[in-house]
Amino acid sequence: MKFDKIHNKGQARLFKNPYLEMLTKGHPAVIWGMYIPVLSYIVYLGYTDYNFSVQNLVLLFFGGMIFWTFFEYLAHRYIFHLISDKPNAQRFAYIMHGNHHHYPRDRQRLFMPPVPSIILASVLFGLHYLIMGRYTFGFYPGFIIGYLLYASMHYAIHAFAPPFKFMKPLWRNHHLHHYKDEEMGFGVSNTFWDRVFGTMFDLDKEKEDKEKVKELMFEKKNK
Repeated sequence: MKFDKIHNKGQARLFKNPYLEMLTKGHPAVIWGMYIPVLSYIVYLGYTDYNFSVQNLVLLFFGGMIFWTFFEYLAHRYIFHLISDKPNAQRFAYIMHGNHHHYPRDRQRLFMPPVPSIILASVLFGLHYLIMGRYTFGFYPGFIIGYLLYASMHYAIHAFAPPFKFMKPLWRNHHLHHYKDEEMGFGVSNTFWDRVFGTMFDLDKEKEDKEKVKELMFEKKNK
């Protein structure tokens, strides 16, 4: 997914059809606002209709969040950075993630947009229920909250400097993934799985290129 030029302005055109193109964009507040009521209701059903205790719901919820981090790593490494000679596969990888590497300042495509998100979330709920049955009503909301936190963290990494010193390695790991080596640093919400699978950058040896980092950060609007 190498590009001759990384664009610091504008955004990729993914579809010629303007209506399809519109469906590829989303705002974080819209996505959070869309999911929170639905996830809350799913947890409520787990408590009322499936008789889970609060303790069990909490355990399932955090289990879903933890599992998301593993899913996030695998998806980023093997789906978003899919390597294939087939044009359709290349096109899929570009729509899903390649456009972000091409236009890293495009803040409208850091969250899965509403319509595709609803479709994918529905499919995932069905798969979870097929595998886990009633436990889905605790696990699935945690899994989706894990996604929302991941997407929010990704947004923050491109928007702000790390708010706390201990978060600096996470920021640097993702920046290096963009401008140093796309086959390393797949973790976005955390670096745990990068460390487990040996894809973590050696931050003690990597010198930070502040100019390249600046190119990855959103443009500040003039006041």
